[in-house]
Amino acid sequence: MKKQTSFLTFMLLINMLLFSCTEKQNVLTDQEKLDGWKLLFDGTSLNGWKNYNTPGITGWFVEKGTLAASGTGSDKTGYIITDKQYDNFAFTFDWKISKGGNSGVIYHVIEGKKFATPYLTGPEYQLIDDIGFPEKLENWQMAGADYAMHPADATVKKLYPVGEWNTSKIIFNNGQVEHWLNGIKIVDFVAWTPEWLALKNSGKWTGAPEYGLSETGYIALQDHGSKVWLRNMKIKELPQKDKQATALFNGADLSGWVAYGTEKWFVQDSLLVCESGPDKGYGYLGTDTYYRDFDLTADFKQISNGNSGIFFRSTVDGTKISGWQVEVAPKGSDSGGIYESYGRGWLHQIPDELENILKPGDWNTMRVKVVGSEVTTWLNGQEMTHLNDSLIGKANGRIALQIHDGGGIKVQWKNLKIKPIPKDY
Repeated sequence: MKKQTSFLTFMLLINMLLFSCTEKQNVLTDQEKLDGWKLLFDGTSLNGWKNYNTPGITGWFVEKGTLAASGTGSDKTGYIITDKQYDNFAFTFDWKISKGGNSGVIYHVIEGKKFATPYLTGPEYQLIDDIGFPEKLENWQMAGADYAMHPADATVKKLYPVGEWNTSKIIFNNGQVEHWLNGIKIVDFVAWTPEWLALKNSGKWTGAPEYGLSETGYIALQDHGSKVWLRNMKIKELPQKDKQATALFNGADLSGWVAYGTEKWFVQDSLLVCESGPDKGYGYLGTDTYYRDFDLTADFKQISNGNSGIFFRSTVDGTKISGWQVEVAPKGSDSGGIYESYGRGWLHQIPDELENILKPGDWNTMRVKVVGSEVTTWLNGQEMTHLNDSLIGKANGRIALQIHDGGGIKVQWKNLKIKPIPKDY
C-alpha cells in the first residue's frame, strides 16, 4: 500500500511539474500589462480583425490557439487587418509556415478602394520558407527582410526550419525601424530620409507612389496561398516625439515636393508660383511625405483668377486626387471652406458675410489645423470652418496645392510652415 501511495504521489508531482513548465500562449503577464502591452489575438476568436477593404473575415480561422491562414489567398486576396490603426509601436509575434510557404506582416496600411492590396501602402516584414520556397529568392525577399527595401543581415540571422516556431519583433519608433528574429536584430533603418526615399523610388515601389509614406495605419496579415500560423501577438504603443515647426518651401527650389500633371510649378523671386499651362487642366504639387495631424500656415496672393486650394490627407494618381481641399478661390467662392474631391462634394461653405475677409490681389494668410477628425481653418485670422468628420478622421496622406482646370490661373505662395501635432497618449 505504501509503495502504491508513493508511486501515485510521484506521478502527481511529475504531472504538476510538466504542467508548470508548459508555457501559456496568447496571454499577457502582469508585468506586460503594467508596461502597456495589449493582445492582438486572444487565442480563441477573430475579435479585432477584419478583411481588407470588405466587411467580415474570410480565409482565416482559429486553430488550436493559433491564428491560421487557410492557404487559399493570392497576391490580391487573403488579407486581414486590425480594427485599430497604430503609429509608433513594438509588435512581437510567433509564427510558423508550411513548406515552401510565403506570407508577411504589413503595417501602416491605408484602407481604401483605390489600393488593391495592403502592400501598396504599408511596409512588410517578410515571412517565408527561405529553404523550401520553389523559386530563387532575392535577399530582400527572405524571411525577416523589409520586403523589397532592406534585406535581413544574413551573418547573424537565425531562422528555424519549417514546422518550428519563430519569434519576430517589429519596432517602429518615430521613423526608426528594427526587425528582430529569434532574439537577434536583423534589420535597422530610418524611414523617410532622403536615402530612404531614393531607395523607394528606384526599385519595386516606383509604381506605388503611396508606399511607406504613412506614419500610421492598420496592421495586416497576408495569406499568399500558403498556410501560416501566428500566436502570442502582442503590441505596445510608443509615444510620438514632439516635432518642431518646419518650412515646407525653402524659397529656392521644389525640394520635398512632387508635381502631378502638366501645369506649371516654379520658383520666382523666392516665391512658389502655380500657373496654368497650355493644357489648361488640373495640376497638383504634393509633399513627398505624409502629414496627418498638423497646424499649417501659408501666405498666398491671387495674381489672376486664383482658383486653387490646399489639399490635406490626400493621395494623388496622375491628376486624380482623393482627399479634402481647403478652398482658395476668387472672392465669393468660399475661400476657407472644405470640399471633398470625391463622393460628397462640399462639406462646409462659408457664410456670405465672411466673403469680404479675402483680399483680392494682396497677400492673404490661410491657417489649417487638422487633428483626428477635426478640421479648423482661418483666413487672415478669421475662423472660416470648424467641422468634425469621421471619414477625415480615418484618412492620411499628402498636403498638396492645386491648379484648377480651365486656364488663366496664377497664384503665388510663400511662408508655408507646418507644425506636426503628436498623438495625445
